[in-house]
Amino acid sequence: MKFRVDRDVFADAVAWAARSLPVRPSTPVLSGLLIEASDEGLVLSTFDYETSARATLSAEVSDEGKALVSGRLLADIVRSLPAKPVELTLDGARASLTCGSARFSLQTMPVEDYPTLPEMPTAAGTVKSDVFAHAVSQAVTAAGRDDMLPVLTGVRLEIDGSTISLLATDRFRLSIRELEWNPSTPDETLAALVPAKVLADTAKSLTNGSEVTIALSTGGAGEGIIGFEGAAAGGVRRTTTRLLDGEFPKVRSLFPNEHLTKALVEKAALVESVKRVSLVAERNTAVQLKFSDGVLTLDAGSGEEAQASESIEADIQGEELTTGFNPQFLLDGLTAIDQPTVELAFTQASKPVVLSGSAADADPGFRYLLMPRRLLS
Repeated sequence: MKFRVDRDVFADAVAWAARSLPVRPSTPVLSGLLIEASDEGLVLSTFDYETSARATLSAEVSDEGKALVSGRLLADIVRSLPAKPVELTLDGARASLTCGSARFSLQTMPVEDYPTLPEMPTAAGTVKSDVFAHAVSQAVTAAGRDDMLPVLTGVRLEIDGSTISLLATDRFRLSIRELEWNPSTPDETLAALVPAKVLADTAKSLTNGSEVTIALSTGGAGEGIIGFEGAAAGGVRRTTTRLLDGEFPKVRSLFPNEHLTKALVEKAALVESVKRVSLVAERNTAVQLKFSDGVLTLDAGSGEEAQASESIEADIQGEELTTGFNPQFLLDGLTAIDQPTVELAFTQASKPVVLSGSAADADPGFRYLLMPRRLLS
């Protein structure tokens, strides 16, 4: 195997493929990055039996072949290379990499021991890459991080015709984001539970092209697989991952149909106020929010400990109330909202608040439901 490739294109593709390598691989070959050179260019692949990554890119290939080398080591090397073309040659059990006057010799691993990557499922449709990446970043805000509850570490992706819904919850909060897309089959209804971290990393990494293709298989051959494909510099990138098993809780009904109190608040002012007041909040204690007479008053701290209080303007409709929330969870929801004005909607003080952006002529798209915390007396 021998090829010559642009340094920047190669470094970017290697880094992208290597990003999903396991930290503690079950077998040494799973730490490898598979390089395949042919007349069509290069294919760089990684796979840990759960998530696969495959990047294709253009290259001048002199001799076809395959090599399996340490993915993280190769990524570190090519990232540090000078801005000159990269040449890689396979010589027996070693791969020689040359860039300008820099030369590296890498030990290879047996290609025949490397697992076969899963096939890409059938394409379900396409979505604008930047819109999808932003929607995913909003949805994963509420995803769980407790591996003891694996179902809650996923994002439920629901496809209903031309609409995609992304839902996530860790039991204390819930997010939902809806967006439009172009389905391959109109009126098709599908659902999948995708690992939140993989979904977030993948969506963020596929924004070079204008669109992302989503491919989904929830039955038959390739059961429980979702794939994402997008254009990149010099080629195409493709990721697949296994879907999570288990039943995602039916959370849509948690959003109430009616609210007795609504408050419109400037987002930036509320975010800064929560940050300041929460400085004195003890671990696992709430920041109190009191809605009354066009003013939102935030309080934290109690007794002989440090205390803080701050008031900001608010357009309050309905009954006055006092409640409290985990300050970090509240900030997470607020910062995920795009609009400059946020709406906080309540049924009563002891029930969850629904946060959304306030826009007179647009659907806020993202909603965030947060459970209240018990206030210290």
